[in-house]
Amino acid sequence: MKGGLFLALNVFLLLHVVCGCPEMCLCRQSTKTVNCNNKGLAEIPTNVPSETRILYLQNNNIQAINNSAFVNTPWLTIIDLSNNSISSLPSNAFLGLHFLQTLNLTNNLIHDLENNIFNPLQNLTELDLSSNNIVNLPESLGNSTDRLTLLTVKHNQLQSIDRALLDSLSNLKTFLFKDNPWQCSCQAVGLKLWLESFLYRGGIIDEVVCLTPENWKGKDLLKIPYEFYVACHPQKTHILLSNTQLHNLEQQNNGKHGQNAQSRDRNVSDCEVKSKPRPVSIRHAIATVIITGVVCGIVSLMMLAAAIYGCAYAAIMAKYHRELKEVEHLAPATELGSPEEKEPLDGSLA
Repeated sequence: MKGGLFLALNVFLLLHVVCGCPEMCLCRQSTKTVNCNNKGLAEIPTNVPSETRILYLQNNNIQAINNSAFVNTPWLTIIDLSNNSISSLPSNAFLGLHFLQTLNLTNNLIHDLENNIFNPLQNLTELDLSSNNIVNLPESLGNSTDRLTLLTVKHNQLQSIDRALLDSLSNLKTFLFKDNPWQCSCQAVGLKLWLESFLYRGGIIDEVVCLTPENWKGKDLLKIPYEFYVACHPQKTHILLSNTQLHNLEQQNNGKHGQNAQSRDRNVSDCEVKSKPRPVSIRHAIATVIITGVVCGIVSLMMLAAAIYGCAYAAIMAKYHRELKEVEHLAPATELGSPEEKEPLDGSLA
């Protein structure tokens, strides 16, 4: 009996050694981490310990994620699949990962994402999709992605983002966009207004640099005046604006452009941003310059009048003092009289 127990124990230990950690990977039981970096793997290992919390798979040759690839590792909180050759994500790729918080898919070959692809990830907070070939993001990443606090889509081929997707990311704190060929015509107004609202709420972004149209190439979308988008379907624009909850901006633009926008032709087909409109800010600047010039002119005239008055007063006073001195100089001579008048009286009697 003892021999049978010993044999069973050995078989158990052998199975634990064989099945407990994927070949060529490094497993740390204390941190429940499996490190398979730089191992030349062509697929995701199937014998990862079920209790694993962190799985590193970067710098391999993985080309696809099989359906339910992680179904046997439900406790994963971090998966790093960066620097592989993954070109697509099947609908059930992340099935069972209810506790996953961080997913890194940087530097792969992903072109498209299915709608609600990350729906199983109920606790996902950080998603990095940088350096892929993503052309479009779906209307929704998943019904549970409202927990996302960090989303990175840098270095892709994105020209626009659906406003419905942006509105679903209610807890997002950081959104990184740069190095995409952004299209900044009328279709970008939703993104622009959402970004303004996001920044107002304390969000962090890098920059959305326009590639088209030509007159905005190289320009940050946030630095394009909102007035240039007034011609883009006025009713739709004002609906988007109300959704951003930027009441100050709404009041400002309604007051300045409401009547003009309603009178424009609403059948604009190309909806291109006008290149040479005259923004309200420029008209205000011109009015300010004119008013300032008038005020400065009046002040200058007053100063000139004061100077003339001062000079005239000084000249009159100087003349007055000269005449006064002449009078004072002649007064002694008049009092002394001529030599004949000064002869003594008795001399004339002699």
